[in-house]
Amino acid sequence: MLRVLRNFLPIPNNDPNPFFRYISYIDIFGFFERDPFGNWLILKRLIILIAGFPTYWRIAVANQLKVEGAEKIARLPNQNVYFISNHQTYFADVITFYHIFCSVKWGFGNRVIPIALFAPRARTFYVAASETMKEGLIPRIFSLAGAILVERSWRAKGENVKRELDSSAGSNVAKGLKFGWVVSFPQGTTSPYAPIRKGTAHIIKDANPIIVPVVIDGFRRAFNKTGLAYKKRNTELRVKFKDPIHFAPEATVEEITEVIKNIIEQDMPERIARWRGETSESVKNH
Repeated sequence: MLRVLRNFLPIPNNDPNPFFRYISYIDIFGFFERDPFGNWLILKRLIILIAGFPTYWRIAVANQLKVEGAEKIARLPNQNVYFISNHQTYFADVITFYHIFCSVKWGFGNRVIPIALFAPRARTFYVAASETMKEGLIPRIFSLAGAILVERSWRAKGENVKRELDSSAGSNVAKGLKFGWVVSFPQGTTSPYAPIRKGTAHIIKDANPIIVPVVIDGFRRAFNKTGLAYKKRNTELRVKFKDPIHFAPEATVEEITEVIKNIIEQDMPERIARWRGETSESVKNH
């Protein structure tokens, strides 16, 4: 009970403005909180509340959400926690994380209950492709809920490209980690068994966060690629939080990348790899 009550106490911050820094010690309702990017958390809480109720229906009523391991994240600190997950839709995955985090804050464990939206966990960010979050009004609104936008160097508008790495991505994720929790999809795509991008490993080496592996399933069957339209209702959506881990400082980028691939269960099964190889060879021969 005391742990839950502590979740509602103000968290002092290092805001560059002395007024906001001092008032953070007594700002119980969070009216004067700002994140490291200068955004007001009261606005973020409002967006989570407004977006939360219709999306709750989609994930927990029209479909069946099953959460496992929420008790593991209830004991985590308020900062420097990095959630690493596989990815199945643009928005439904992230929205579900927000629902779970809000319910954990209220002490609901593996149950997602919409009353938690009235005092959501606002110190949460997620990494998203810049082009995805700028396509339409709804993505732009969702972006205000905590998106850390990155420019993908390997893909743009559905096509493979090659361009310079977004040098600001790592520093922005580090800012988010110093302030709260960050959700990342290290494959950078909703395609299953896609390679892990090494940028995630570099962030882990630089920030040394607590890593929480997450495995999700069912979202691809329930929703379209954006996660905003149904494909099949009454689908079981599964979110499994695994034990938090730390990487040793001497771990290499290659070692971290390989571990990430395994812990989010994106190591391609041999039968699928063999099938893809055979299909590719068949295409070449014809």
